[in-house]
Amino acid sequence: MMPFTMNLIGPSPWGFRISGGRDFKKSITVSKVNTGSKAETACLEPGDIIVEINGLSTAEMLNVEAQNKIKSCTTQLQLLVER
Repeated sequence: MMPFTMNLIGPSPWGFRISGGRDFKKSITVSKVNTGSKAETACLEPGDIIVEINGLSTAEMLNVEAQNKIKSCTTQLQLLVER
């Protein structure tokens, strides 16, 4: 399936958790989406694979690097997602 872009408009918090990363030898994946959050409004779903964060590939990112990239976005978060 083709990846698609999601734009979450801030301010943060975005309301989702991730798992995986290079240190886990797994893709960065959405593990939880909070009810009523901006992530839920944008239709992000648990199991979605995050391919890019603001145009940066997550392929080589450690879990903490991806977390920090997401946290550092305060006004807008663009995710390229594979479902």
